[in-house]
Amino acid sequence: MLFNSYIFIFAFLPITFFIYFYLNSKRLTEASKGFLVFASLFFYSWWNIVYLPIILLSMLFNYLIGVSLSKDKEYIVSKRVFLIFGVTANIILLGYFKYADFLINNVNFVIGSHIPLLHLALPLAISFFTFQQIAYLVDSYRGETKEYNFLNYANFLTFFPQLIAGPIVHHTEMMPQFAQNRNKVKNYKNIVIGLFIFSIGLFKKVIIADTFATWAKEGFDIAENLNFFDAWVTSLSYTFQLYFDFSGYTDMAIGAALLFNIKLPINFNSPYKAISIQDFWRRWHMTLSRFLRDYIYIPLGGNRKSNFRTYNNLMATFIIGGIWHGAGWTFVFWGFLHGMAMVFQRIWQQLGLKMNHLLAWFLTFNFINITWVFFRAKEWDDAIKVLKGMMIPVSFIADVDIIKVFIIIVVLYLVLAFDNTVNFVYKNYKNIKTIIFISLLFFISLMNIVLEKSSEFLYFNF
Repeated sequence: MLFNSYIFIFAFLPITFFIYFYLNSKRLTEASKGFLVFASLFFYSWWNIVYLPIILLSMLFNYLIGVSLSKDKEYIVSKRVFLIFGVTANIILLGYFKYADFLINNVNFVIGSHIPLLHLALPLAISFFTFQQIAYLVDSYRGETKEYNFLNYANFLTFFPQLIAGPIVHHTEMMPQFAQNRNKVKNYKNIVIGLFIFSIGLFKKVIIADTFATWAKEGFDIAENLNFFDAWVTSLSYTFQLYFDFSGYTDMAIGAALLFNIKLPINFNSPYKAISIQDFWRRWHMTLSRFLRDYIYIPLGGNRKSNFRTYNNLMATFIIGGIWHGAGWTFVFWGFLHGMAMVFQRIWQQLGLKMNHLLAWFLTFNFINITWVFFRAKEWDDAIKVLKGMMIPVSFIADVDIIKVFIIIVVLYLVLAFDNTVNFVYKNYKNIKTIIFISLLFFISLMNIVLEKSSEFLYFNF
């Protein structure tokens, strides 16, 4: 069930909303929580019910481990061993489904063996709910969690707006919200703001992202060769497709959650305005950046050791981030490039060097655009094809598509000139012009859904 589908917008979402608040109005608090968990699991099972037992077992296992870690009791083994056991179990589960065939392929290549592939289908959202639960276990070990009941934990993990592709939420952000009495009553301000944010996210996905998806697919997957113009259109199309697809999903998640008085963290803050790679990662997929910082980079030592150790920590963090996104060497290389960029920036700062802001933005944006090529490419040859075309400006003037150039320029202006969706809506939701404008975006999006088949979100694959 996709956010950008009629069944979600006009059936699942309103039915879940009214039943949830009806149960709360009758003071059936536990029943309302239980219903929300049931609705979220139904939403998850819509794709493939076969994987429902996986998330259920994972949820129960991590809750029991987390509760045990948070208690001041003596066990047969130390809490540290208990934590390592819990984290390892999560990594094994993720690794089995996501990386088993990748590992087998590489073993076959290195030693010339013929081990058959498992051809496992990737359970939906496994990367996201695994990271959330690892964070919960670590925080329980540190004594930073409270004694939450299982229904609150289940809502934290399965809450349908953020279940499939984030944001990657923290237990301290979510669990207290489900426990607060004021969140059990309909809040009409939150409803209005939530619908507006959802509508903008829907427009981002079905109008902007899906348009660029067609151009990106032509260049990456269909064309055998690309001239200079087509190569740049291809790379920029994916750069904008990925942003509007994922930020559109996040907006819809934030908007849908707000209907239930749950505030999800902002995941994007105008990332293409960044003037450095560090600035970019403070703006792009902010909840993933937070996880990588708090649970990988800092535990590795962060910047508390020598410069050499700091550089290694940065490289390890970003390579792990690359691997998390996908089982392929192109993802590893993408993470490696970002790690190298972070190391270079740190050296640059230590030398006390400065750069003009416009030049810094230009270099950062183009670095991001070029590295997305590896992120998108299915094979190395696809990446080389695009990059080769981008670097060789031979006889491209006659082939320029003015419409594509115009659309790319307009979209670039939009991402640079405007505030992020959440800030924009909170500032302007009472403005009549804003109301009319967003309503128009929603209507256009619905018409497009009628004419075109709803497409999945890119991060469903990660």
